[in-house]
Amino acid sequence: MEFVYFGNDWFAENRTSSHHIATRLGVKFPLLYVESPGLRAPKVNTRDMRKLWNMLRRTFRPPQAIAPHLWVMTLPQIPLRRFRLVKAANRIFSRFVIRRAMKKLGFHRPVAWFHVPHPGFLAGQLDDVLTIYYCVDDYSMLPDVDSAIIQKMDVQLTAIADIVFVSSQHLLESHKPINGNIYLSPHGVDAEAFARASAVETQIPTEAAGLSHPIVGFWGLLERWVDLSILEYIAQARPQWTVLLIGRVAVDVSALRRHSNVVFSGTIPYSELPRWAKAIDVCILPFLVNSLILPSSPLKLREYLAAGKPTVSVPLPDVQQFSDVVITASGGPGFVHAIEQALATNNPRLEVLRKMAVAEVTWDSTVTTILEKLDAHLQLQSHP
Repeated sequence: MEFVYFGNDWFAENRTSSHHIATRLGVKFPLLYVESPGLRAPKVNTRDMRKLWNMLRRTFRPPQAIAPHLWVMTLPQIPLRRFRLVKAANRIFSRFVIRRAMKKLGFHRPVAWFHVPHPGFLAGQLDDVLTIYYCVDDYSMLPDVDSAIIQKMDVQLTAIADIVFVSSQHLLESHKPINGNIYLSPHGVDAEAFARASAVETQIPTEAAGLSHPIVGFWGLLERWVDLSILEYIAQARPQWTVLLIGRVAVDVSALRRHSNVVFSGTIPYSELPRWAKAIDVCILPFLVNSLILPSSPLKLREYLAAGKPTVSVPLPDVQQFSDVVITASGGPGFVHAIEQALATNNPRLEVLRKMAVAEVTWDSTVTTILEKLDAHLQLQSHP
């Protein structure tokens, strides 16, 4: 079995389900990971222009080997999809470049895996033996995308795929009327890696070692789906606490920066997260509860629990399955009260229970289940 896998930017600051699954599939099978830019049009700012330039440079490179049988290349895409000629150019050139890379790598009848909807026009165009759509978001609700176009792409890819996997019950209900061959595949976690957060030998990073406790922590992209008013309320109401925000900042946080007890770590390598987690007393998920977040399955929720950390979250459908180990709250006052409750009640037994709650939902078990579904479908195809 070979995979041509269309996913997020491989070299992005944060690790997503796209990276976790591709890495594990790439250990077992030859896999060409195709970075797929263009879900949203780039903005005229330094970061986006640099990212666009790097993507363009990589577009004309041959597949880059990053593991024994895992390669990365970039899909050539012009993000101006409203123009018919642009759409045609994307389709023709992308198909040519991908098929050329497949020939170079000796791929013949691959499984075409789409982790994002916008390269879906290549489904069935690569002599693929199977088309997989792994949907983890309502992509049309992401910031700065053309909602109508992305929604149409999502529906079309869902309809044409042989198998659809979705990460939440909400997505299952919205996609099942389009394709009945659909499975719920909740996000996993690297439980072994995050268990190091409680290991005696794990060293807290120097930047976090001197911070005042209790430390209330969040890691991930600070984007428009994060409720900054909750963070600001916590910082103002409890100046003796440290609010530690780990990751890239993509929104205006000037109001937060005015509080001396709010600390921004900046982007850190994914492998370093367990060390930072060790410093945190309570982890939080202060999201805005809206049409983008409701269908989501937050990766960091499982990472918090795998690290054994007390966790406070806004009430999301995906959080309910962990209701015995996660405290839910709404608004700034609710979060402060819930964090105080988490601090007061934390103990070693609860730490064990949190880890146990996600012990069986690892990325390895996720990939094993996926492969079982793929094998069953391929056997049905060969024995109609």
